[in-house]
Amino acid sequence: MYYLLKLFPEITIKSRSVRRQMTRCLVGNIRNVLRPLGDAVHVQGGWDALKVRIPSEATPEWRRQLEEMLRHIPGIHEIQSVEEVPFHSFADTTERLLPVWREAIAGRTFRITVKRRGEHDFSSEQLERHLGRELLDAAPDSRVQLKEPDVDVRVEVVDDRLRLVRQRWPGLGGYPLGLQGQALSLISGGYDSPVATWKMMRRGIKTHLLFFELGGAGHEAAVREVCHHLWETYGRSHRVKFISVPFEGVVGELQRSIPDGLIGVVLKRMMVRAASRIAARSRIPILVTGDAIAQVSSQSLTNLVLIDEASELPILRPLIAEDKQTIIDTARQIGTARFAETMPEVCGAVSQRPNTQARRDKVVDAEENFDFGVLDAAVANATTTRSDRLMESLPTDAPVLEVVSDLQAVAARDAPISVIDIRPPAEREAAPLSLENVECLEIPFFELQARAETLPDDRRYLLYCDQGVMSRMQALHLHDRGMTHFGVYRNG
Repeated sequence: MYYLLKLFPEITIKSRSVRRQMTRCLVGNIRNVLRPLGDAVHVQGGWDALKVRIPSEATPEWRRQLEEMLRHIPGIHEIQSVEEVPFHSFADTTERLLPVWREAIAGRTFRITVKRRGEHDFSSEQLERHLGRELLDAAPDSRVQLKEPDVDVRVEVVDDRLRLVRQRWPGLGGYPLGLQGQALSLISGGYDSPVATWKMMRRGIKTHLLFFELGGAGHEAAVREVCHHLWETYGRSHRVKFISVPFEGVVGELQRSIPDGLIGVVLKRMMVRAASRIAARSRIPILVTGDAIAQVSSQSLTNLVLIDEASELPILRPLIAEDKQTIIDTARQIGTARFAETMPEVCGAVSQRPNTQARRDKVVDAEENFDFGVLDAAVANATTTRSDRLMESLPTDAPVLEVVSDLQAVAARDAPISVIDIRPPAEREAAPLSLENVECLEIPFFELQARAETLPDDRRYLLYCDQGVMSRMQALHLHDRGMTHFGVYRNG
């Protein structure tokens, strides 16, 4: 028994030299992916298909693991479990076929597909009719259907050898990974960016991962998990980089220097500026994002053009015209939806009144007030982790944040409490926070990290913002620095 791997159809229509190159690359990728299974696995190249030979003593669990790996390798169209024996006669073929397919076709429609190569004294149609009659007799409640049957029973006769396809699984398709160059994907861990990354990997692009850290160590740990899943499941043949950029300081500077309505667009411009520098440093020619038209304010056509202007490299957007439900369905298919369902959304909370049609002159004028030294520092402090080490040194337990909604009840039984309103001045003036018998401090988001250590430590501090996301993010950062007496206040 062995596995026959059919090539992705787009590979088979390439020129002879390109097809050979793609096939050689695919063989190497398969060997890399299957290496953990031991030296007994042999991968053999071919013109129409590849063979994976396994040891005769392989256990069902071992074979299941191998089959799962093969199903997720880019470049493979279909995986077939094949038994190959000498061809003797129609009767011998029937004896081998019935035990495999009798139960599979019971109560269902089926057809027999025979392919022959070589000289024989019978036609493919004659063998199909014979085997079809025998299967009908063995499973009387089944029915032959030549177009779109429930089960397609495939048999190949190559010269004097008989190939019986015992099982078939769809492959991932696409092109062999690494054949189409490299890209750097900006990934946040939600639904969109992992799907965009997967699409690039499927098309044969070695895709590195860039994360902008905004939500503390717990957020980065969660993103590392989804990145590790993508790499381990679909890209294990190549090691890639996971680059983390500390961007909290950039967000603080945006809050200080940029009008609220433009913060979302300028934040994305800062991200692609940083990504361009990091990619150029690693000689990566392309950036990738999970943007889809009109999904959020920064993804209007007007704003996407403004974001592109800030990048020194081309930006590819595989999801640009996809519906959100289609993206979510794909995330479920590739196994990243379970991570997205619990991933905090940070960028959306940076601006309260985002401008969907930002003007270029307004954006350029606003950025003149931005201290680009903060961006330079973020890029300089970026850290790189190899994809096979992503799950090392992760926090074993996420910080436990105190979240309070009833201040009076807590204040009555515990140490003194102060609430810190971290909203920008304009938001505080528009919707003042009114508290009774509780001290309220006004320290904007962009100042808190610098001032936190100067606050008396004989009380607990609860951070407040409208949506609760920025306050949670700040509290997590302070916990990372050892200041565990900071929590979150949720009004109501």
